[in-house]
Amino acid sequence: MKARELRELSDPELQQKVRELREELFRLRMRHGTAQLENTARLGQTRRDIARILTILRERARAART
Repeated sequence: MKARELRELSDPELQQKVRELREELFRLRMRHGTAQLENTARLGQTRRDIARILTILRERARAART
């Protein structure tokens, strides 16, 4: 997911996306723990997507304060 695409979404949409990605990350971790996950790179990609969204939300919050 590109940051450019994420910046077009509203704050509530981004927060919903973070919730969905955290749930997906949990499922991926469970599958990895039981050796059922084929593409382990998805773990890192999902973590990076979460961090990217949180960064955008923090940038917006900071910009609103100033």
